[in-house]
Amino acid sequence: MGEVRALGAVTQARVGYYNQAERQYYFLELARPLEIVSLIGNISLKDGKSMVHAHLTLADADGRAFGGHLAPGTLVFACEFILQEYEAAAPFLRRMDEPTGLFLWPDD
Repeated sequence: MGEVRALGAVTQARVGYYNQAERQYYFLELARPLEIVSLIGNISLKDGKSMVHAHLTLADADGRAFGGHLAPGTLVFACEFILQEYEAAAPFLRRMDEPTGLFLWPDD
């Protein structure tokens, strides 16, 4: 379990937005070089496997920002990252949260 932080650049990106009413992700395809202004995420377990949940903010050459849920299809050009491991008595386990339709850490 832990967290990840990063900055750098991508050659193309795919970021997601979760529509709460529809309980569905929609994705924005950005097929151009962009700077990773900020990336933050956590690492936990889902179905017994490690899972990274990360959000990022990207900027183009004109300073316009784009952001959302980091999704497969993002191609990294260069990246500097920090992985911080947590020592916890019990692992962070993701479970389905019925009210949101998302796999989240339980409150208990």
